[in-house]
This record gives sequence, structure tokens and C-alpha cells, in this order.
Amino acid sequence: METHAGLAHPFEYDPFQKEAIACIRKGISVFVSAPTGAGKTVIAEVAVEQAMHLSGGRSSGAAIYTAPIKAVSNQKFRDFHACYGEKVGILTGDVTINPGAPLLIMTTEIYRNSLLEEKGRFSSCRWIIFDEVHFLDDPERGTVWEEALLLTPRQTEILALSATIPNAAQLAAWIEKIHGRPVKVIQENHRPVPLRFSFQCQNQLFSNMEILKKNGYAGFDRKSEKFNRPFRMMRRHRRGGRAFFKGSPGFSGPPAPYGKPNRAPDLLKAIRNAGHLPCLYFTFSRKRTEELAWEFAGLGLAEPETKSRLLEEFDRLCRKYEISGERSSWSMRELIAQGIAFHHAGLLPTLKEVIEQLFSKRLIQVIVTTETFALGINMPARCVVLDTLVKRMPRFSSDVFVRSVLKVRELSQMAGRAGRRGMDEMGFVYLRINPWEVPFPELTRLLHGKPEEVSSRFNLTYATVLNLYKSYLQNLFEFYEKTLHAFQSSPLEQKEARDLIRRKLTLLQEMGYVAQGGKLTSKGVFAISLYGYELFLSEMFEAGVLDELDMTDLGILLFAAVYEPPRKALPVQPPHRLKGLVLKAHEVMTDIHQAERRLRIKPFTKPPAFHLSVTVEKWISGASFEKVVQASDEDEGGLIRFMRMTVQLCRALATAPAASAALKEKTSKLIHRINRDQVDAEAELRRCL
Repeated sequence: METHAGLAHPFEYDPFQKEAIACIRKGISVFVSAPTGAGKTVIAEVAVEQAMHLSGGRSSGAAIYTAPIKAVSNQKFRDFHACYGEKVGILTGDVTINPGAPLLIMTTEIYRNSLLEEKGRFSSCRWIIFDEVHFLDDPERGTVWEEALLLTPRQTEILALSATIPNAAQLAAWIEKIHGRPVKVIQENHRPVPLRFSFQCQNQLFSNMEILKKNGYAGFDRKSEKFNRPFRMMRRHRRGGRAFFKGSPGFSGPPAPYGKPNRAPDLLKAIRNAGHLPCLYFTFSRKRTEELAWEFAGLGLAEPETKSRLLEEFDRLCRKYEISGERSSWSMRELIAQGIAFHHAGLLPTLKEVIEQLFSKRLIQVIVTTETFALGINMPARCVVLDTLVKRMPRFSSDVFVRSVLKVRELSQMAGRAGRRGMDEMGFVYLRINPWEVPFPELTRLLHGKPEEVSSRFNLTYATVLNLYKSYLQNLFEFYEKTLHAFQSSPLEQKEARDLIRRKLTLLQEMGYVAQGGKLTSKGVFAISLYGYELFLSEMFEAGVLDELDMTDLGILLFAAVYEPPRKALPVQPPHRLKGLVLKAHEVMTDIHQAERRLRIKPFTKPPAFHLSVTVEKWISGASFEKVVQASDEDEGGLIRFMRMTVQLCRALATAPAASAALKEKTSKLIHRINRDQVDAEAELRRCL
């Protein structure tokens, strides 16, 4: 057993953990790069304990733990609350509990926003933990991590936790440069629970790469002429959950190279017979998770002696979280009875919590889930399955998607969930291989290649530009010189980045957010905390629209601002009475996009989407969640997510300095109308304690 300042772990620390903990005791910042499941969380717990000890457990925000997604923030809050009770607080935008607590759990966005808007708020912070810091490389959100690291007070020690990356030393050197203090780099490649990879190909199982190449790939290689000719003719078809290829049984079409469909139930039977359950089965489509879960339901994975206990526990948790009457709970109960569940962002958040608890108690045998389950949620299994090694990825812009082979880091993140420390001597990873999608050299790269380097995704929002301009004025570019982008980029790339910042500043000046003297106008002050929605809402505010709207229509407008309809969603006609509002919103967005196009600023500001206006109106008027869901094409989890985002936007408006008293009062009332029942994230989290 290892102990530190009152903290106890029932195991001996690994060498890399001991090295990191020694640095923490000396007050030295640390950058830890280690595989998923290696035990990085232990180091974070010691840093928190050290900060709490040094501050006497009294200073507000003595330790801050940032997480990439709200689900991880909630889990960390529950974990630390079990240790420290009321000394822990959480701030995620839709949840605020104990904001003055010594230990604060925050999403990285909220931490960044707080640093920009409230200088000196975290001046007493001893340690800041950046969990999953390789998110610096995320195309959409990476800039938030970069800005948060830049703005962290110089006196605060930093603990950065990352998956295995090859350029950890470079990132640490950048942090050293901007904060003027040493950062110890600790890289660990060893996993305490080793992984064994197997492959399903041609509906056979292979554990040897050479045999896989010979018998599974059958000599076909995309780089060879022999493979390339038929590859151009290949098409994938799904019938009844099975994947067919031209020339394979079940497909009537022109003959093509030999190929047998991989059957997922056959693989799961083999996993069960090998004794490798419980299993996390990863796929990249919500629809696919549900299809597979129902397909697996007939396999009878639940042991007869645990089936009654499983249903009793499921019913108890549903009563606790007040979802026993939800249709999605009834449907999931049928799967739970078979030892199966699916898990994705479209589910009720509380139903996902029920599934996670049942899995952690080793009652559910298989969870079919999307890849977000691999992001920091501590739910290891004995084995992991990847349904495919190909997924849709954005290319050039968020509107263009292509099918691409996974990154090494993505595979490692999901595969790393296999093998439970202290329970399993080995973790098992099963990869379903389609040789017409993944050439053998690509498979070799995935398994044996280096993880991709983390690169800057720096791209300031307009609100961030306004916040920085308020502090730096004309010296705004001094801030850019400190960025990771400037640290990693060539002179030409640096020039392009400065030009983009200059063009954004020009737009803000031309549209009246920045006055000639250099200070922000009232519109600029209004926009400063509306990250992502600043231009649209500020223009509507200046036009008097926000003040004129009644509470319901204001809610509809704010929901439209945050809502992202499915890519192929058909246009929806909003109620006739909203015609004027929709036309005004369109007019405002046209002006914004024209300015952005003229100044070559991309990506364009997101336009509002009024698809669910009727649904939002019903919810604000007090309709039950069941009736609202029936009136919507959006799934339950998505609807709740966008409602909560609307609440977060309402809170920003309710505290906007330049907003009128009437608008603030109206927005405060709107929060109470929207933030109720299933939408109330804080009430949900408190029930989980």
C-alpha cells in the first residue's frame, strides 16, 4: 500500500508513478504520457491531495481538475466527492455546485472562459490538472486547451496527463517557455495489463499477422495492381446486420474477388467461449450500436443465477433516477435481461448512468457503445472489440466527410479499455477486418506504428479576440507569439495565423464591436461571454430583437442558435407566427457571412436552425418530456443536450453586462422554464451522489 498526505492506494506505485509523485512533492510541474489504463489518475489524485494539504483545504480553487467532456467531469466530481465531501465543487456550464470549494472540477472550456473573464480568480490555485491534454490536437476544441494552458497563472503548477504521444517533450518545452519554470517529462510505454490482439476476417479468427495476411487477405493488397482493379468495383451492403461484398454469399451481382462477411454474433460467441467477457464493443454509429445490441440479445449471455439480480438492480436504479416510466428504459430492460446494453449520446443521461453502474458491478456482459465511452470514463473490461477500423472524418471543413482508417492514438484509446488492473493478467482486443477497406500495410501501421504527434489547432473565437483585445489592445499579437502554434509553425504559417487574427479584428471593428479609440463598444461588451454565438446574438441584440421577443420566442431563438440538425435533415417550416423572427435571423446571418467571406474568415459563424421550434415551445409551456420527445425527430439524449446548451446560453445572457434589466429578468425566468425534470443536470448529478 502507498500513502501520501493522508491519501492511500491499496497497491504499490509503478516506477513512472513514483517519479511523477516525487516531482509533485517538490512542487515541480509534470507532463505524463502513458497508455490508457496505465494509472495516470493516481498521479492526479496525489496532486489534488498535495494542493489540499498545502492550502489547508480552505482556499477556493486550490486544486482544479479539468476534463474533456461533461460525463468525465461528473464522474470525477462523484469520485472526489466520496473522498472530500463538500470540499469539492463542479462547474460545467449546466451544473454549478460549490463554486467556492477548494477542489473544483471543470470542463476545459469553463476554465478557459473563467480565466478570460475573471482575472485573478484562480490566483491561489496550487495545482491544475489537464486530463487528456492530447486534446490539443482536436480540430474543433484543441484551441481551448491551448488558450487554457496559456492563461493559467504563472504561480500554478501544471500536471498534464496524456495518452502516449511522440512529442511530449516538445509540448513540455512550450509550457516551460510560456510559464518560465521547469516541466518534468515522464513517458511510460509499458502497460500493467498487456494486450493480446486477434482479428476477425473472412468470418474466421486469426491471432497471427502472417496467417491473417495469407488466409484473411488472401494475397490482396490495395497497393498491388491485382487488388486495385477489383477494389474500385467494391461496395458494401448491409442486410439484416450483415455486411455483404460483391461476389459473397447473399449478394446477387457481378462476380468479384472472394470475400465472406464477418458476422458479429459469431465473434461474440467465440469471445464467450474463450472466457473473455465482459466486453466493450466499439462502433462509430449510434444506429449501429442499437442494431448490434438487439442482434446479440439472442445469444443468452446473462447467466441464469445473475439475471434476477441484474433486473432487480436495474429497476432499483431506474426508480432512484426517476426514469422507470420512460419508454427508453422499458426497451433497454429487455436487453438488460440478456446481459446486453447499448450506450451512446442519444440516450437519456440518467439511463447511461444506470448502464455504467451495472457494468462496473460486473452484471452486464456486453456494452455496444460509440467511441466517446473511451474518453476518460473509467470503465475497463476484459476484452474490447472494434466493429471496424474505418470511420467518417472531417476533411478540409466540418461540412465535408470522408471514410478514413483510424489514427494510431484512436485505436490505442479504445483498445486500452481492455484489461482490468488487479483482475486480469491480460486484456484481449478483437479487430474486425475488412481487407477491401483496410490494406494490410495500414493494419500494420495501426498496430506497430508510432502514435501521431500532437499539433496546435489554434483558432480564436470572436469572443476570445474581444477578451484578449480588452487586455492587450493593439498588442494582441504578443499573445499569439506565446501560442503552441507559433512554437511549432514555420514563419509562413505564423504569418498566416497573424493575418487571420488581424482579419477577425478588422471584422469586429467594422461591425462596431471595437471603438476607434481601442476600447470595446457596448455591443462588444455584450458579446464578450457568448462564445460561439457572439456575432449572431449581438447583432440581434443591437437590432432590439432580444428585448422585443416574449419569453417563449426568446427560448426558441436561443435553442435555434445552439441546435445542430443532422447533416441530411430536411428543412422544417417553423410556426407561421415566427416568420418575421426567422427572416430577421436569416438577414443577420447573411450580413455576417458576407463579411466573413469578404475577409476570408473560416469556418463561417454557425447559422440558427429553427427545426425544433414546435418542440421547444411545448417544453417551455410545461409539456411532459415524453410528449416533447414524441413531437421531435431528435433522440432523447440529443434533445436534452441542446436544451442544456440553451440553459448555458441563457445564463451567459442573464449576466451579460450590457444587457438590459428587462432582458436579464426575462432570461432568468426562461432558465426556470427550460431547466426542469430531465433537463436539470444539477439535480441529476445530485441524485448520483
